[in-house]
Amino acid sequence: MIKSVSNTNFDSIAPIYDGLSWLVFGNVLQRAQTEHISLIPPNSKVLLIGGGSGWLLEQLLRYRPEAEITYLEVSEKMLHLTQRRIRQKFPEPFKIDFRLGDENSLQPDETFDVIITPFLLDLFPDERLQQLMNRLCASLRPQGRWLFSDFWPAQTPPPAWQQLLLKSMYTFFGLVSHVKAPRLPDFNDHFARQPLRLEASATFYGGLVQARAYRKV
Repeated sequence: MIKSVSNTNFDSIAPIYDGLSWLVFGNVLQRAQTEHISLIPPNSKVLLIGGGSGWLLEQLLRYRPEAEITYLEVSEKMLHLTQRRIRQKFPEPFKIDFRLGDENSLQPDETFDVIITPFLLDLFPDERLQQLMNRLCASLRPQGRWLFSDFWPAQTPPPAWQQLLLKSMYTFFGLVSHVKAPRLPDFNDHFARQPLRLEASATFYGGLVQARAYRKV
């Protein structure tokens, strides 16, 4: 559960978010985020939305330094952390458009070869999530890839420990960051509504976390 969207605001915990994530999950969330980074073609135009403090952007720049990247983040503090991280670690210029906002900050005719949503979609109630996914999918070019990583229990119903952990996370982030979603969405249902074909998948953390690569058909 990462970053901020609409009324959700992760500004208050931006400086400690990465440390908090590591404390609970170790490097699992990072591994999930980079699981399918090798599927990004050279010279891609990439939308990274909800990238938090910029760790994933750093990995993307190391793997595809020639990529043209739109970095979209609604938390102002997270965006500033990202910009500072990139300036400190990469002296050379890159083609990055840093934007403060949500999907409504995209231009109507703007399209991308790759869209990355790292632990973002779990923040939304169903109706809002469907709006977001519709907008993102519309901006994905034919044969483009959507790289998804998030909490998505591989087992149904999830084991008791996963249910307890998820409930605790939604309670915590609902209080401190005003996350509106009361529970995980049915990602199977939401992705089935989009013109996307599953290309690759992997599970982590006892099946609680999934990384998936979809291709637009």
